[in-house]
Amino acid sequence: MLKKIVPIVLALAVLGLVFGFAAVMVIFLGQDWGDSLFWVFAALLIISALLVVTMRDIIRCGLAMIVCFGALAGIYVLMGATLIGAAQVIVYIGAISVLILFAIMLTQTKDAPSRLVFQTQAGPAAIASVVIAVLIALAIVSTEWGETSERIAVNAATMANVLFQDFVLPFEIVSVLLLAAVIGGVWLAKREPDGPS
Repeated sequence: MLKKIVPIVLALAVLGLVFGFAAVMVIFLGQDWGDSLFWVFAALLIISALLVVTMRDIIRCGLAMIVCFGALAGIYVLMGATLIGAAQVIVYIGAISVLILFAIMLTQTKDAPSRLVFQTQAGPAAIASVVIAVLIALAIVSTEWGETSERIAVNAATMANVLFQDFVLPFEIVSVLLLAAVIGGVWLAKREPDGPS
């Protein structure tokens, strides 16, 4: 019983801290709602991403992944990229996450063993994560960021004109590569076990 209560209390404490910080930003520091919502979405994104890689129940991991994608879509909308936010919801939440959950539910085992094969690489993965975090921090610090007075919103019509007029050749190349990947995946899945490799 205690093992179930402690993570719930910890998650509620973290969410209360994040929402309290957002409320302090709005009420006392005079920030706008966009900045406080960014902090809420960012905290929700990080917490749900950590739940995806730490929980043992794979269906709950898939549900946490949906929450992670939803928080990322919210950040896209706050940035003014509503088309990318809508694509995030339609493609990743509406298609890929549901597909992954159906594939998980159709398999036999739902609960992973305590020590999976890929978890033996936790040490090198932690070292690689620290190195990548240091490189990203160095890139952020060394970049001179231009300041804008307000967020720049790009509507779908402008994005479509740029995509299908200026970048139509790369768009078609990517579509052909995706089609080749789908055909290759179907061919590998339908290959006979004793057939040629």
